[in-house]
Amino acid sequence: MKRLYWLVPVVVVLITAAILLTQDSRKLAPEVDYTTLQGTTSNLASMKGKVVLVNFWATTCPGCVEEMANLGSLQNKFGPKGYETLSVAMQYDPQLYVQNFVSQQKMPFIITHDLSGNIAKAFGDVSLTPTSFLIDKQGRIVKRYLGTINKTELEKEITLLI
Repeated sequence: MKRLYWLVPVVVVLITAAILLTQDSRKLAPEVDYTTLQGTTSNLASMKGKVVLVNFWATTCPGCVEEMANLGSLQNKFGPKGYETLSVAMQYDPQLYVQNFVSQQKMPFIITHDLSGNIAKAFGDVSLTPTSFLIDKQGRIVKRYLGTINKTELEKEITLLI
C-alpha cells in the first residue's frame, strides 16, 4: 500500500499534461474597433471566419514601406479565398504623412490610423514597427512577426490556415 503513494502525483501530472496538450493554446485576438481612412467604422470581430493579418506600420519605417508591396500582393492573391489585411498606421505617425503615403501607394487592403493608440495597446502595447499578427478563422493569434515579414513564410502560413 505504501508503494502506491508515489503513483498518485505521477498520475495527476500525466492527466494535467494530457489536458494541456489537447487544449488549443492560441490566444484570442483582442476585440478592437477601427475607422478606415475613408471613414468607415468596423471591428476585428467582423472578420471572424477569415484569416487576418494585422500589420502595424509607420511612414518613417523603411521596413514597413518595403513590405507594403508584398502585403498587397498577398492580399490580391488570397483575398478571394478568405484572407484580409488590416493595416494599422501608428499613433505617432502624423495624419498628413499617412494620407500622403496611402494616396501614393496602391494598397488593396483595409487601412486605419490608430490615432488613439488603442489598437496598439490592445495588441500588447505595440511600439516597434513593423509588427504583425496572423489570426486564424476562429479569431486566435497564430503568429506574431517582429520586423519585416518573409513573404514566402507568410504565404505558407496563410495557405495552411485557409
